[in-house]
Amino acid sequence: MSAEQMADGADKRGLGAPLPPRPLDPIDQDILRILRADGRASIRSVAERIHVSRANAYSRINRLVEDGVIRGFSARVDHERAGQGASAYITLKIVQNSWRTVREQLKALPGAAHIALVSGDFDVLLLVHAPDNRSLRELVLTRLQSIPEVLSTRTLLVFEETDLDGSADAEDAEPTDAPD
Repeated sequence: MSAEQMADGADKRGLGAPLPPRPLDPIDQDILRILRADGRASIRSVAERIHVSRANAYSRINRLVEDGVIRGFSARVDHERAGQGASAYITLKIVQNSWRTVREQLKALPGAAHIALVSGDFDVLLLVHAPDNRSLRELVLTRLQSIPEVLSTRTLLVFEETDLDGSADAEDAEPTDAPD
């Protein structure tokens, strides 16, 4: 099965059909909250914070991964400190039925962080990070507008951003212990 089929929600067991949504109980929701705030949290610290055994926490996290609820673990990056001080949301109007082709080309762009097919006045919303405004200008005027299926773009510069995926929890989180 291709990575695209998995990304589109296809069953990882090779059956082809998308997995149905999995209802999450309060313990699963607590696990997700903790892992969004700190993807490096150990099984032991997760279990202690939600008051379940380590075996229970371990099996629940594995099930959330296997069911595709948890798609992976990553670091939240301060883009400015990482030399990517210019950020923008770019809206694109594209040729009808060209989403898959355009998506692959957008994924290859330097600094592309998020791509969404949306409804409304435009078709695609793209978040990019670049070292500076000159690089951002090059990305939009040269790279994006040279994609034949892109009909038009509109660039919205980001002046300030706040990550809501657990960032407040991460600041208040207990220090994590060593992995089990």
